[in-house]
Amino acid sequence: MEKILTVVIPSYNVERFLRQTLESFVEESVLEDIEVLVVDDGSKDRTALIGKEFEKQYPGTFRVISKENGGHGSTINRGIEECAGKYFKVVDGDDWVNTPDFKALVEKLKDCDADYVVTNYYEVNDKTGEKTARDFRELLNQEDGKSGRWTFEEMASKTQLPMHALVIRSSILKENRIRLDEHCFYVDVEYILYPLPYVEKVAYFDLYVYMYRLALATQSVSMEGYRRHIQNHMDVIMHLTEYASAYRNHAGDEGQAKAAYMGKRIAQMVGDQISIFMSYPAEDEKNKQRFLDFDRELKEKSGWIYELSGHESGTLRLLRKTGFRGYRFLMRQGQKRKGMESNKE
Repeated sequence: MEKILTVVIPSYNVERFLRQTLESFVEESVLEDIEVLVVDDGSKDRTALIGKEFEKQYPGTFRVISKENGGHGSTINRGIEECAGKYFKVVDGDDWVNTPDFKALVEKLKDCDADYVVTNYYEVNDKTGEKTARDFRELLNQEDGKSGRWTFEEMASKTQLPMHALVIRSSILKENRIRLDEHCFYVDVEYILYPLPYVEKVAYFDLYVYMYRLALATQSVSMEGYRRHIQNHMDVIMHLTEYASAYRNHAGDEGQAKAAYMGKRIAQMVGDQISIFMSYPAEDEKNKQRFLDFDRELKEKSGWIYELSGHESGTLRLLRKTGFRGYRFLMRQGQKRKGMESNKE
């Protein structure tokens, strides 16, 4: 029986959370329609053992794939290689799904022909349990009032898609050999943008599927995490810049809406990168040089992304305008505007 949906669970030392994650998929009516691949990225705790429990209890649904540590992107790459489902979704090993809406999603995917499928999600505070809804109801346009159908170009003018909201047609990933950076954090934007040239149809279902756990001290998206993995973030920006620029140059008129979507999202990442630089003391000369080198490389790789990124950060625009003279003053002013206090190493 063909699987409707492959769910890949990137897992590294998540024994504290994994049981909750996997239990959220145990819905009798869809077990035969889904496969859940627990990709254990060289964990040193009981992650693989917990996954094996579910594999033993539900052998046609859960499967553990153990591999050497290669980072988040490597687990997704392995999932793409192994997947048998019509559609593909990533749910991190410390997150989970809202079971009733996940069940409804699987049913809707049976008759779906879209390339990207968008659903809502919740951000859940790990300390308080408070849920914050993130929806995409601007994409509603069907008579049932619960769904939407769009071309990618139509959707692109309305919203930006985060990874947690996205389901992708598996054939796009497999046939076009989509691969993310390995041994690297921050590949979520690669996951969204690398398949984009091959996407035509977008569907939206007004369901809250993904439950995204916030406030974990270990999260790479905390400022502490960004600083710890700053080179990874810069590398991903450069790789995406090369990819988007090459696509833009060869896509023709019909591909310019997709190129513009890519450019805006990468420029936003550059804005995030400037915030990371600004989290360091203005007197930090090593950080200043790293900032200069980053901006110079960005300009060399793509004047297009370089120009777009100037719209995302007022501090960056001023620094470029002054040739990075007055760096300390401008950085301090930028920190004040953002309500940031620089963190000394």
